[in-house]
Amino acid sequence: MKRTCYIGELNEADLGRSVTLQGWVNRRRDLGGLIFLELRDRSGVVQVEVEPDSPAFAAADPLRAEYVVEVEGRFQARPEGQRKGGLADYEVIASRVEVLNAAKTPPFELDKGDAVAEDIRLKYRYLDLRRGEMQRGLLLRSKAVAAVTAFLDAAGFVQVETPMLTKSTPEGARDFLVPSRLNPGEFYALPQSPQLFKQLLMIAGFDRYYQLARCFRDEDLRADRQPDFTQLDMEMSFVTQEDVLEVQEQLLAHVFREVLGVALPLPFPRLSYRDAMDRYGSDKPDLRFDSAFVDVTDLFRGGEFAAFAGAETVKVLAAPELTRKQIDELERVARQHGARGLAWLRRDGEGFTGGISKFVGAQTAALLERTGVEPGGTLLFAAGEWKKAVTALGAVRLALRDLFALAAAGPQFHVSWVLDFPQLEFDEDSGSWTYMHHPFTAPHPDDVGLFGTERQGEMRAQAYDLVLNGFEIGGGSIRIHDPAVQARMFQAIGFSEAEAQAKFGFFLDALAYGTPPHGGIAWGFDRLVMVMAGAASIREVIAFPKNNRGADLMAEAPSPVEPAQLAEAGVGVLPQD
Repeated sequence: MKRTCYIGELNEADLGRSVTLQGWVNRRRDLGGLIFLELRDRSGVVQVEVEPDSPAFAAADPLRAEYVVEVEGRFQARPEGQRKGGLADYEVIASRVEVLNAAKTPPFELDKGDAVAEDIRLKYRYLDLRRGEMQRGLLLRSKAVAAVTAFLDAAGFVQVETPMLTKSTPEGARDFLVPSRLNPGEFYALPQSPQLFKQLLMIAGFDRYYQLARCFRDEDLRADRQPDFTQLDMEMSFVTQEDVLEVQEQLLAHVFREVLGVALPLPFPRLSYRDAMDRYGSDKPDLRFDSAFVDVTDLFRGGEFAAFAGAETVKVLAAPELTRKQIDELERVARQHGARGLAWLRRDGEGFTGGISKFVGAQTAALLERTGVEPGGTLLFAAGEWKKAVTALGAVRLALRDLFALAAAGPQFHVSWVLDFPQLEFDEDSGSWTYMHHPFTAPHPDDVGLFGTERQGEMRAQAYDLVLNGFEIGGGSIRIHDPAVQARMFQAIGFSEAEAQAKFGFFLDALAYGTPPHGGIAWGFDRLVMVMAGAASIREVIAFPKNNRGADLMAEAPSPVEPAQLAEAGVGVLPQD
């Protein structure tokens, strides 16, 4: 069996030639004795005509969708009136058809896959992956891997694999645990990330490291999350934050140029964490559209509207004209994200009606000037503690984006940096300080002295997130390389010396043997490819994903195991209520 080429490689130069093609029957039609086949492989689809007097007719007659066949025939142009552009301008007149394998009737029509329930598609994933849009996503992913590898290799990065079975350490999500048969009662953890190992590689002197790392987190799932996922992991020695950001900008621009032919404008714009939250209510703002908040706290301070008069923050967002039903839905979104409600006004001429209009007479002129709300447009307000207010209004901003397709008028892709995250955040549940990113993130050099003081909540981290179209596709930091600073960080989050040694002893020992300044970043590779492909979920760009309950419906995992296997691993299963 030897095909001439992939179907998608056929072109005008092949006209008149005899070609041999292999693939799947996409569709079969019988028109007055003529048999028409659509033959498909991963590169495209071409029409095959089998004439009644052809020696191929008998073999073609029983063909059905998804049969695997080899076709030999003459490649020619279709009649002028039947041309639709591309491969649809051509056809193959078959002289031989050979069935390589028959197929059962598929459980769903592949060309209607988008309308099929996702659980059905995931159960028969090998069929779902035959669809053109699914294959395009995975082929795009493959090209992105090749582009990343070529760039990093040329930039002096060394590809190193790190362990899949390691020690359970606190990194922010639940670990997946693996029992050790050889060490009864003890467990490995699957890595949430290679964080400690990539820092150890810097201590070991490799200077520039990367890998496409498999990571595991036992957490609730969303459209852009999986329990097992791929992270493009990078670390560099003897660098500042500026060095890391510059390399990342060049790398992402290279990937977009090589894979999509898109030129990303450099350098990427930058916002501080405080500005991103204050203006857009998100630390990963979608900047394809503006719609920034306006601060109107001063307009209502001490005024007659009690809900705003004593609020720490009052923010307002200008929106298009909204129906009352739409306002009610946006209020539901705000409440879901911690707001007590969503106050509103509608512009009517040079004044306002509806909502809280009876409380804003004195503020009317200033609101019109500051917000620039259009006649008939709506103002939406959030008030209260700063973070809760901006977070709720940020969710409303994204709901408005989806309601009015606001991002469609902007660039196809918008990349930005968010910098200067807090080093620490206060956990109200535990009543103690914790890290915002991870405990190895270096504080800003000017803020180190705030450790242990009443102002340690003001400390800035040398941390940075890479944001694409409102998705965090990368996050990293400069790391702590001084053991004394690392000890102060552990003290700030309530780790005693003994606790730190018990959890991270092997790493702390290594830190004392001459650690270079270093920093790095990890890209959420699945999420990046999802955005590049225009997919709605990372499940669309992962070959064999789990569903939103963490189950692999095709392989039927997770599943029970034999009692003997559990006994051998020294594991017992508690009965479920």
